[in-house]
Amino acid sequence: MTPLPYGSWPTPITSELVVTAGVRLDGVRPDGRGGVVWGEGRAGEGGRVQLVRRVEGEHADGGRVTDLLPEDANARTAVHEYGGGAWWLHEDTVFAVDWADQRLRRYAPDADPVVLTPEPTVPRGDRFADGDVAPDGTWLVCVREHHPREGAPATEVVNEIVRLDARAPSEPEVLVTGPDFVAAPRLSPDARRLAWVSWDHPSMPWDDTVLTVRDLASGTETVVAGGPGESVGEPVWQADSALHFLSDRARESAATGEEDGWWNLYRWHPDEGVTPLVVMDAEIGLPAWQLAGARHATLPDRRVVVARSSDGFDALAVRALDGTVTELDTPFTTIRSVRADGPGTVVCVAGSPTSEPGVHRVGVDGTVETLRAPRDLGLDPATISVPEPMTFTSTDAAGAPRDAHALYYPPATAHAGPDGELPPLLVVLHGGPTGSASPVLNLGVQYWTSRGFGVVDVDYGGSSGYGRAYREQLRGAWGVVDVADCLAAASALADAGRVDPERLAIRGGSAGGFTTLAALARDDTPFAAGADHFGVADLEALALETHKFESRYLDGLIGPYPEAREVYVERSPITHVERFTTPLIVLQGDEDAIVPPGQSEMIVEALRRGGVPVAYLLFAGEQHGFRQAGNIRRALDAELAFYARLFGFTLPAGERIDPVPIENLD
Repeated sequence: MTPLPYGSWPTPITSELVVTAGVRLDGVRPDGRGGVVWGEGRAGEGGRVQLVRRVEGEHADGGRVTDLLPEDANARTAVHEYGGGAWWLHEDTVFAVDWADQRLRRYAPDADPVVLTPEPTVPRGDRFADGDVAPDGTWLVCVREHHPREGAPATEVVNEIVRLDARAPSEPEVLVTGPDFVAAPRLSPDARRLAWVSWDHPSMPWDDTVLTVRDLASGTETVVAGGPGESVGEPVWQADSALHFLSDRARESAATGEEDGWWNLYRWHPDEGVTPLVVMDAEIGLPAWQLAGARHATLPDRRVVVARSSDGFDALAVRALDGTVTELDTPFTTIRSVRADGPGTVVCVAGSPTSEPGVHRVGVDGTVETLRAPRDLGLDPATISVPEPMTFTSTDAAGAPRDAHALYYPPATAHAGPDGELPPLLVVLHGGPTGSASPVLNLGVQYWTSRGFGVVDVDYGGSSGYGRAYREQLRGAWGVVDVADCLAAASALADAGRVDPERLAIRGGSAGGFTTLAALARDDTPFAAGADHFGVADLEALALETHKFESRYLDGLIGPYPEAREVYVERSPITHVERFTTPLIVLQGDEDAIVPPGQSEMIVEALRRGGVPVAYLLFAGEQHGFRQAGNIRRALDAELAFYARLFGFTLPAGERIDPVPIENLD
């Protein structure tokens, strides 16, 4: 093996491979008639979401796969801006929200699509999501987000649960209104009761939510769970009129003796109240950035299957009728959209460190049948870097020592660096703050490790997957704890002799972009380069101008505005541009409603004036996160070209990577 400089290694994992035939799997549901339906976000088709049905036994490969939506349809909802729950099923009929106009449509076999919701007075002004259909198929309930006028401020947007005719156009009937947010409307098997989750500003859905049940005949309501200090979600009705749901209510950890507040599974029955169902020192729930999450499912014989996260890695577990919980031996480390599918199986979207997410049917005995295989990438295993969980010492907001977590991807073993040279390190920040690193094969990460970079994906304080106590470490401390954890992760790897302390880079998107900027705005920053993907530069501007879902998010992360205005100003990277000396590349979508382009342009202009090397790319037609294949490719390659110039390595021959203009760089 001939040594090659780190960063310049030739690799089959090009930006073209990252996007070619790549899809984002958007949930999976059995249709109750032997078929399974899932969503595919196709980068090669502009990121649109197509729904796909697989019916067993009609092809040599074991199943016939059919696209369900017309070629111009795109099953995406803009509710909360992050979406989720854009489509659902009733037997062989699909209900889906189209991205273009946000209206709900019915797609039945051998019939023309039917638009079920009225045309709003404002284009895309009424947005629908997260529906459930009555057992007889005649009506449905769903979330509606109403924008009364174009550009309406967050205070005018109304979120409600409405009832609609499931067969023909109708005027929505409002069932639930009043709370700032509503989610997960679910009808009981006899359609006599409605369950839903609600919360009010300034809480986020992982802070304080309430689960309510209403008798639709009498109007009587029962608060099942939730309230201050408790996050509840994912209600699922059972055949015996019980309700299963997730809660992170305080309980004493068996391992630590402390009240960690894990999202575990509970059962409510009108005659019995709430009882624990699956309790463990692990996270079953996920932060509800998107609607219609599904991390638990009940089989016909009443066994329960859950996905649980521990130390950053997912697994499936089964609760038997006697209450014992057994973990299944599967290769999966990231699991989403768990739904019952027959007597002893569930379907889910799952992947591993060496396999992208696919759609799989998993038996309670651990057997796995793949329904939608990941791409056959044909990669040599030596090209793929497998993450190592790491726990390291960082500090809290007061400077006291505490543990933090990350996944470290060492450079792939397909090549070797020169003797005496250490690899550059890329510190990667998820787009949380209440997100998490995901130990699944991600070619966007392997793009770097296969070239000789080390990558550390930091689960800084505030991340999910480690209990409520860890998740709340960022309260009032955004821009402090997260930055400390990023610096500590980089230092731990440099001190261990695993990476080059002179070639540390940091990158992040959205909230991760803010942390990137905050880390670079320190006088003692150790980073030699940074990449800001649509990150927040001005916290005060964000508090004054963002969408409803996150319009009060900063109350918990920074403090109430305007009372804490001085903290907003002090924490904002734009306030400290005189400290910026680190070269930065900024990538931004021109249709981003969550972090508007003005945020990125403020920091770019400040660096230009300060003479700091800066590159800026604005992508037309992109929102909060890039979906178009050409833009994804350009963003990756431009960032690589940026680091190549700064770190002094040569780009691999034959990849045709265009240089990126860097201002203020001689």
